Amino acid sequence: MGSTKIGFQIISFFVYILVQVLFLHNMVLFDSAFCFMYVAFLLCLPVDSNKLLLLFMGFITGLAVDIFYDSLGMHAAACVFIMFIRDYWLNSITPQGGYEVGSIPSINLGGWQWLIAYIAPLIFIHHIFLFFIEAAGFGLFWFTFYKVLLSTLFSVVVIILVQYLFYRGKRI
Repeated sequence: MGSTKIGFQIISFFVYILVQVLFLHNMVLFDSAFCFMYVAFLLCLPVDSNKLLLLFMGFITGLAVDIFYDSLGMHAAACVFIMFIRDYWLNSITPQGGYEVGSIPSINLGGWQWLIAYIAPLIFIHHIFLFFIEAAGFGLFWFTFYKVLLSTLFSVVVIILVQYLFYRGKRI
C-alpha cells in the first residue's frame, strides 16, 4: 500500500472515530436505533489487506470507541469478529473478474447494490454480537433483536449516504 493510501487510512480512522464519538454518540432513533458509522472505516479497508492487520485494526478501532462509550471491550470484540469474517464474506461475493490489487470496498468498486450486499450482513453481524453482549444473554431476545434490526438499517443508510457524499467519483 502506498504512503498516500496509508495517510488516507490514518486520517479516515480519526475522522470516523471523531464523528462517531462527537456527533453520533447520542443520536438514537425511536429509542432503539443506534448509528455505528465507525464500522464503515473497517469495512472500507483495502481488499487485499493482511488478515492479522485487519484483526488488529478491528481491535484498535473498537477499543477507541469503547474508551469513549465506556463499554468495556464490547465494541472491540464485535469489530474483531467482523474483521475475522470479512475476508470470507468478500470471497463469497467476489465478482467474476475478482478484485484489483489494492482496491477499496466502496461505492466505486461495485455500485450501491454491491455495497449494500457487502456491508449490510457484516453490520448486522456486528450489531448482533454487540447488542447481545450488552444484554448479557438472550433474556431480552426480541427487544434486543428489534434494536439490532433498526440499528442495522440506520447504520447502513448513513454509511450509504456518506459513500455517496464523499466517495462517489473519487479514485484513491
